[in-house]
Amino acid sequence: MPREIPVYLFLGFLDAGKTKFIQETFEDERFDSGERTLLLVAEEGEEEYAPSRFVVRKFSVATVDEKGLTAKNLRKIANDAGAERVVVEWNGMLPLDKFFEAMPDGWLIAQVMCFFDANTFLSYNMNMRQLVFDKIQYADMIVFNRFQEGMDKKEFHKIVRAVSRRPDIVYEYVGGRAEYDDIEDPLPFDINAPVIEIQDRDYAYFYRDLREDGAKYEGKTVKFKGFVVEDRKMKAGTIGVGRYIMTCCAADIAFNGLICLIDPSLHFRLQDWVVVTARIDHEYHELYEGEGPVLKVFTIERCEPLSQDDEVATFY
Repeated sequence: MPREIPVYLFLGFLDAGKTKFIQETFEDERFDSGERTLLLVAEEGEEEYAPSRFVVRKFSVATVDEKGLTAKNLRKIANDAGAERVVVEWNGMLPLDKFFEAMPDGWLIAQVMCFFDANTFLSYNMNMRQLVFDKIQYADMIVFNRFQEGMDKKEFHKIVRAVSRRPDIVYEYVGGRAEYDDIEDPLPFDINAPVIEIQDRDYAYFYRDLREDGAKYEGKTVKFKGFVVEDRKMKAGTIGVGRYIMTCCAADIAFNGLICLIDPSLHFRLQDWVVVTARIDHEYHELYEGEGPVLKVFTIERCEPLSQDDEVATFY
């Protein structure tokens, strides 16, 4: 078995503050664990490292370009350095899949931190949404550098939370003051109502929350609208009902549906739009290839389809 090597990923666009943070990390005695550390730089930024100030005693610095992103090359770089852990400064203009596909066996992601310049973030999100989404979706922490008084935290918060609820968010102001994000994200529906009614605009939020935190929905009754899908593996009385969801952009639109158990005497056609009222149980189902939400349907009725503009559910 290959030796396990923890990997610390630092993400962000050019001049977002990655190099400065990594420099400060290597100057921090708490980071000097005694392990030989490889600093792998996949981006040539405007700020250069000052290894003479590192307190990490055992370290090597190596650069790699897009052509060098192969498992064979990364393994060689790590072996030559005798690396026991790897810190990566990633090129913000490259999708992360390129790194994940090139990771040698034994390399394990330990932490992902993502940095953005608050002054350019909203523009980047508008014009390069796919690359912004690519970074946020894997992050454990998001740092907005050069934040200024008067900037609306909710604008930044909303974009991050539309992608993931996992990362902590830090606003670092000019001058060094830092604040953690404490904005609450109440669900847009009442989970404690006798019947949880999901408005058409809220299906994406409902689906994500149900899949991420299904235990709190156990035994509750929900009412929502979607269209019918079927699979040859489905037995009589089993259908799928759901919607298309767009998380980032048109390229990632995908169907997200739920297993529904109905009266076997009822028959629906593929793409029929229906309103479902059902109890949610979390249990094994072969179509999930494991456990997942299985809806025991009380009522299911055909309805008018949503308009073309509203058919795809989003987080916006």
